[in-house]
Amino acid sequence: MNRITAGRRHPLARYAVLLLALALIGGVYTVALTVSSSSQADAAIASGRADDVAEGKKLFEQSCSSCHGLNAEGTAQGPTLIGVGAASVDFQVSSGRMPLANPGAQAPRKPPPPWVAKTKRPDGTYEAVDQLAAYIQSLGGGPAIPDKDQVDPAMGDKAKGGELFRANCIQCHNFVGSGGALTQGKYAPPLHEATPTQIYEAMVTGPQAMPVFNDSIITPQQKKDMIAYIVGVRNEPNPGGAGLGRIGPVTEGLVAWVVGLSLLSLAAIWITAKRRQAK
Repeated sequence: MNRITAGRRHPLARYAVLLLALALIGGVYTVALTVSSSSQADAAIASGRADDVAEGKKLFEQSCSSCHGLNAEGTAQGPTLIGVGAASVDFQVSSGRMPLANPGAQAPRKPPPPWVAKTKRPDGTYEAVDQLAAYIQSLGGGPAIPDKDQVDPAMGDKAKGGELFRANCIQCHNFVGSGGALTQGKYAPPLHEATPTQIYEAMVTGPQAMPVFNDSIITPQQKKDMIAYIVGVRNEPNPGGAGLGRIGPVTEGLVAWVVGLSLLSLAAIWITAKRRQAK
């Protein structure tokens, strides 16, 4: 007993206890991660997506591994994709932002690559994207692709969505989703071409400079309200004349100055010219 007591009082005892605790936590975490990955793989098989995972792995190795690593662990050219979820893959690839054509401050929206475009379904989705998303989802979980009910604009309230959009999004995306400039060469893209699914996925994944709006910040119903507003505002008329891109007061002020001053200058020249002829 004295030997145990003496050992507990040894100067190195606290470090031994700390190392033991760290090893125990690491072991528990490893077991939990293994069980979670197995559950996700089982869920994929149970839902009939086992073939999608296999096909998605082939697509990843052919088109994505050069930047993201053979196992999606990330490289100097691209970040790890473990844990980003299927929603992030669907957003980035379906909008043509990935694969990235040229390195830059931000990936622009563009048509999907040919190996994606050739698998387009009648409803506008892509089989290749679903397969690639299923593979990434099987690696470490993450936000899933929303179903149709989650993104249906008809199930949202445009008025409430407008309030939420003005409170959370107009600082970057403008009042009507026309986009705007950010710092260091980045920008908030216009939302005119984004599908309801892509809008939802952007909120839950936070691509590039955008923050993540998870369900604890903006609830699923509020997301539907915002989607209803964003989709609805596209079809609203421009009362009073040209919309000028709906960019905002800066453009309107510039047009007022340029056009207004030009007209005033022309009017002054015309008036003074008439007076000279009268003399």
